[in-house]
Amino acid sequence: MNIFVVSVAFCLLFLGSVIEMIRRRKISERYSLLWLILGFIMLIFSLFPKLLNGLSSSLGIVYGTSLLFFIGFLFALVFILHLTTVITKLDRKMTRLTQEIALLKAEKEESADARSVDRPL
Repeated sequence: MNIFVVSVAFCLLFLGSVIEMIRRRKISERYSLLWLILGFIMLIFSLFPKLLNGLSSSLGIVYGTSLLFFIGFLFALVFILHLTTVITKLDRKMTRLTQEIALLKAEKEESADARSVDRPL
């Protein structure tokens, strides 16, 4: 079986999965757009191997399929780095919110204690 046929099948399956995740709201639109772009780029290169082979030969890569998977790999690495920065920001926000909640609880307990001391028996 030709690697381009496998690649086209994978790209179509991948794009269908991303669209289904968008439909079920399991993935945010801002992230899904990047995945859709990657899927379409990979699909175009899979459908037109001469375009891929011309680009790969101009870059000095012997096999066009190697360039196809290398593009996907680089995209995945960049996307993972982006997600890591998003997770780091969310972790910092969660830590700050947890600290604010703890301070509010402590303040609430102090005011409740102060009211119970001020009440006459």
